[in-house]
Amino acid sequence: QVQLVESGGGLVQPGGSLRLSCAASGSISSINYMGWYRQAPGKQRELVARITSGGATNVADPAKDRFSISRDNAKNTVYLQMNSLKPEDTAVYYCNLLDLRRGRDYWGQGTQVTVSS
Repeated sequence: QVQLVESGGGLVQPGGSLRLSCAASGSISSINYMGWYRQAPGKQRELVARITSGGATNVADPAKDRFSISRDNAKNTVYLQMNSLKPEDTAVYYCNLLDLRRGRDYWGQGTQVTVSS
């Protein structure tokens, strides 16, 4: 069983920064994508950023110049550095792992990010 444990959410003022972490444990193949999605109240879940096990990254347009994603394969951990946060970034942020070899998709429990003065 694969578990994803997120940390780092919270309340931050506009213009501030947060760093989210997600640690994966369990039986995970070496070929996978790890990423972050978010869901604001009344909206659909959307991709924020994703990184392959080889290090290739994809950051969605709303966050492209402000957020960055990285990972530590030895720790099966993915990070989301969020800078210049805006109120519209307020959402529950979910960690995702797509195990390509097994064809399985896993989700974390979500962590709340609130950007407000």
